[in-house]
Amino acid sequence: MTDFDKSSQNPNKTETALMAEGVKVGKFGIFPSVSRPVFGVSALLIVLFMIYGVLFSEQAGAVFGAMQGFISDRFGFVFIILVNACLVFCAYVAFSRYGDIRLGAQTENPQYSFGSWIGMLFSAGIGIGLLYWGVAEPLTHFANAPRTKSLTLEAGVDAMRISFLHWGLHAWGLYAVVALSLAYFHYRRGLPLAIRSVLFPIIGKKVYGNWGHLVDILAVFGTVFGVVTSLGLGVMQLETGLVAFFDLTPSLMLKVALIAGITFCATLSVMAGLDKGVKTLSDITIIITLLLLGFMIVAGPTQFIFNSFVENIGNYASSLPSLGLWNEAYQDTNWQGGWTIFYWAWWVSWSPFVGVFIARISRGRTIREFLFGVLFVPMLLLFLWFTTFGGVALQMELSGGLTMGLIDAVKADSGSAIFKFMEFYPFTKGMTTLILLMIVLWFVTSADSASLVVDMLTAGGNTNAPKIQRLFWVTSQGAIAAILLAAGGLSALQAAAIVAGLPFALVIFLMMYCLVRGLSRDRLTLYRNSQWYITQESAEHNSANELVDEHLLRALPIPKNEKEA
Repeated sequence: MTDFDKSSQNPNKTETALMAEGVKVGKFGIFPSVSRPVFGVSALLIVLFMIYGVLFSEQAGAVFGAMQGFISDRFGFVFIILVNACLVFCAYVAFSRYGDIRLGAQTENPQYSFGSWIGMLFSAGIGIGLLYWGVAEPLTHFANAPRTKSLTLEAGVDAMRISFLHWGLHAWGLYAVVALSLAYFHYRRGLPLAIRSVLFPIIGKKVYGNWGHLVDILAVFGTVFGVVTSLGLGVMQLETGLVAFFDLTPSLMLKVALIAGITFCATLSVMAGLDKGVKTLSDITIIITLLLLGFMIVAGPTQFIFNSFVENIGNYASSLPSLGLWNEAYQDTNWQGGWTIFYWAWWVSWSPFVGVFIARISRGRTIREFLFGVLFVPMLLLFLWFTTFGGVALQMELSGGLTMGLIDAVKADSGSAIFKFMEFYPFTKGMTTLILLMIVLWFVTSADSASLVVDMLTAGGNTNAPKIQRLFWVTSQGAIAAILLAAGGLSALQAAAIVAGLPFALVIFLMMYCLVRGLSRDRLTLYRNSQWYITQESAEHNSANELVDEHLLRALPIPKNEKEA
C-alpha cells in the first residue's frame, strides 16, 4: 500500500467501531449470520408468492401479466432512457480522469486472470440465453419484422441488427453501472458488498437502516425470481433436446428430475466456494462454448460468417443512436412491449445479481479496464455467436426459399430451434449432446453465482457467509422452480420479476449520481487536486463538496482480499 493509501485513512476508534458494525447480522433459526430484516422479509415474500402462484396460477399470471403490460405501455420510455443513460455514463467515466482509479489499493493487482474474469462475468451475465435465443431470435424478427416487410433480405439484416441491440452495449452498460458502483464503494470505500452501499453519498450511515433493507430486499426478489424463471424455461429446452434425440417421453417427472440434477450440481459448486467451485466451472463452460463455436465456424459457411460478422457490427454501430432510442412513437403497434422493453426490464431485474457477482470478482482492476472489459469482450463473443448461429440460419432460409423448416421450428417452440439447426451440420447427435451439456453447465453457473449473491445480500454484504446459508438459497431456487413448473406458475413469476424492474430502474439512476459523487471525492482525485493547485485552500475550493457522513467513510479500512471459507 502506498503512503497515499495509508494517509487516506484517518482512524478514530469510536467512529470506526460505528461504521465497522455495518449491517446488523445475527443468528436466525438455523442460520448463523444473516440480516434478519432482509433475510426474513425476502424469504417470506418469496414463500407467499410461491403459494399464490401454486394455488391461483391463472389469476397470478393474469394479475402480474396485466401489471407488466401496464409498465411496458406507460413506462417503456423510462427503460429506454435508462439504458441509454447508462451507456453514455460508462463512456464518460471510462475516458474521464476517474478511469485510472483502481478498485482496491492503487498498487494492487487483479485478483483473477483476465481469462477467468471474462469467463465468470460472461457466465453470470448471459447464462442460457445464447443457446435459447441464438437461433430463435433472429429468425423470429425475420418472420415477424417490426420495421420492414417480413421474410425479405431487408428483414434479415434488420433482424440481426435488433438482436444485437438486445444483447449488446445497452445490456452490458446496465450491468457495468451496477457492478462498478458496488465494486467502487466496497473495494475503495470499505462498505459492504450490497446494493445499499451505493446510496451512501445520499443518505450516509442510514444505508444500514430501513432504506438499505428495502433496496436489498428488492434486489433479492429480482435475483431469485429471475434465476428461477430462467431455470424453469431452460429445463423445458433441455427436455426438448432429450426428447428429440434420445427417444425420451416428455413428462413432469423428467422436468423435475432435470431441475434436481442441475440443483445438485449447483450445490456442489456453491459449497466449494468462488475459487474452487464457481471459477472452475465457469472456466470449463467457457472453454466448451468456444470449442462449439469454433466447430460451427469451421463446419459452416466460414467466409459468410466472418463477412457477415463484420457487416452486422457495422449495421449495428451505424444505427445505434436511432435504434437505441426507438420507441414506436409513430407506429400504432406494441411490438417493443414484448421484445425491447421486455429485455430492458429483464436486464434491470437481473442487474443486482449480475452486478454483485461481477463486483465480487473485479478487485484490483482499474475503472477503465473494468468498463472496457465488461462492455466489449462478452458483447463481441455474443455477436459472433449470434452471427454463427442466427445469421447462418437466416442465410439458409433466404437461399433455400424459406423451405428449410427453421422458421416453423421457432414458431412451434423457440427452444427447439437450435436442435433443428444442428441437423444441417455433421456429427449432429454428438454436437446436440454437447449443446445439452452446455445448457446444464450454463444453468449451474447461473444458479451457483445467484446463490452466492443472494447469500451476500441477506448476510449484510458478507462475502464469506456460512455455507449452510448458501445451501439454503441454492436448494430453494431449485425447489421453487420445480413447484411452480408443476403448477404452471412460471409465467406469473417471470412477469413479477419484470414488474420488480421498474422500482430498481430508479435505483440505478441514483447509482450513477452516487458513483460520480463518490469518484469526485476519491482519495486519488483529491490527491491530484492537491498537487495541481498551489495552496490547500485552492485545492479544497475546487474539489467537490463532502459526502454525507464522509468523516465516517474515511475511517473505514480498505477491504482486504476475500478468501473463500
